[in-house]
Amino acid sequence: MARIVGVHGVGKQRLGGNTLLKDWEPALADGLDRAAGIRLGPGEMRMAFYGDLFRPPGHTLTVGDPMFTADDVDDEGFDGFEAELLLEWWTQAARTDPAVPPPGATDTLARSPRAVQTALRLLQHSRFFADISLRALVFDLKQVRRYLTDDDLRTAARGRVEEAIGPDTRVVVAHSLGSVVAYEALCARPGHQVRALVTLGSPLGMRMVYDRLRPQPGGWPATSTWTNVVDGGDVVAAVKDLSLFFGQGVTGKGVAGKRVIGKVVHNGSHAHDATLYLTAKETGDAVAEGLGTA
Repeated sequence: MARIVGVHGVGKQRLGGNTLLKDWEPALADGLDRAAGIRLGPGEMRMAFYGDLFRPPGHTLTVGDPMFTADDVDDEGFDGFEAELLLEWWTQAARTDPAVPPPGATDTLARSPRAVQTALRLLQHSRFFADISLRALVFDLKQVRRYLTDDDLRTAARGRVEEAIGPDTRVVVAHSLGSVVAYEALCARPGHQVRALVTLGSPLGMRMVYDRLRPQPGGWPATSTWTNVVDGGDVVAAVKDLSLFFGQGVTGKGVAGKRVIGKVVHNGSHAHDATLYLTAKETGDAVAEGLGTA
């Protein structure tokens, strides 16, 4: 079994575990090389792939994801989950990109009927979301909502991670929404042998995500260490310091005193890119520690 299991984020529904592994494995190898000078052997890393659970069924003469528009976002005056998440992304983008006005700075207030359209338009022209189409942006919103609200899909996605983790697995490296899936899978399986959880660009600290975690928010994932690696400009990782929510006041065998270790990296203009997170020395350090080679 693989000593390292990777868990991907949103937007990978048309890929597969083998495809992603071709990007993740050499990227993490670079991070490990920078950190400890160690090399991964064949078969030491495996991808827990769940993206196909979000892939729309095929239809004649239909290609790709549904043709989503702003009208497909469940707004309800920003009471809907998707609109709430969109507003949070807008707020975070405004903090890191001078070209993006914050919600409420103009007549297009967050509670106005055109708030969703305004948020999508501004985000598409922001540095962070510039390479993402409107269709893909809305699809990503819906993936996050579906994982947190669709019990069957959630169980299936978490099962993919649990299946990938074997008795020899020592490190789980999870990106974006994958960090939510991995966290829940580890919390639900306290007898695992994983020593280190490494989260990259994680949304786990966002209130709308945190409050919906299962089995319970704030639990410890039964690992020896948990390192959260984040870029300061990563809009998806709105809350950078996860130690504010995880490890504080948590009790139980082998848990007392543990807290999330935060590491800040600089990924340049592609702040949320998984491979850039993986090549960072900070990621390599955390993985090497979990492997027992640091």
